[in-house]
Amino acid sequence: MPSRNGELQKMRKEYHRWYSHRMGFELGVIVYGHWGQPMLGFPTSAGDEHELENMGLIGSLAGLIEAGRVKFFSVNSANHACLYNKQAHPFHRSYMQAQFDAYIREEVVPFIHSSCQSGSVAISTMGASFGAYHAANTLFKHPDVVRRCFALSGVYDIRNFMDGMYDDNTYFNNPVDYLSSLSDQHLRWQLEHCDIHIATGCGQWEHRGPSDRLSGILHRAGIRHHLDDWGPQAGHDWPYWKHQMWEYINQLFP
Repeated sequence: MPSRNGELQKMRKEYHRWYSHRMGFELGVIVYGHWGQPMLGFPTSAGDEHELENMGLIGSLAGLIEAGRVKFFSVNSANHACLYNKQAHPFHRSYMQAQFDAYIREEVVPFIHSSCQSGSVAISTMGASFGAYHAANTLFKHPDVVRRCFALSGVYDIRNFMDGMYDDNTYFNNPVDYLSSLSDQHLRWQLEHCDIHIATGCGQWEHRGPSDRLSGILHRAGIRHHLDDWGPQAGHDWPYWKHQMWEYINQLFP
């Protein structure tokens, strides 16, 4: 994977921030690049919209972004106010997670379409670790606008965040549950026409169980997807994720 520090320095970068009435506070979005297919990137559990750049992911993709292969949008996942907010009641956590999903669909997606000057351009998502949950959940819930996802080293069951409680907001944001009982044939048809990549392997600190479980659920639901086994090149850390995303974009985005 080539070093792209020069491209990162000259790359177009825009910072946008607005107050979301759904979330009750301001959230930022960083846009990298001039043009290209839109890629929506989610941070890990404690990260914000700056994390993907600070951890070197944007720099590793800079040449591809600068060449117009993708236009990258980095968001804050607001985990501190949602599932990771241990000071709040579990049902408030799941409510805020549902609000965050609505924020992405009703605020960030139109922003991306406006930035790309197209209301119909298909969006791809990516994320690693807990960001993989957001990347996958966003596609599964909104395949009308998100057509491809890259979920790296992820977890896809949020019940561990609910202290044994469960409600509709939990169900409808828990992929291992709502995909297991998928009955909407139109939604199934949309999902079958998406390009879903679940990346895992046997590298350092990688735990592939959640990826295998999600793949099994998708298989039983008849939803085509890729369970990408990167072997020792898939560990639970940034050097692995940077390499995987560079390869994905280089191979799949003309």
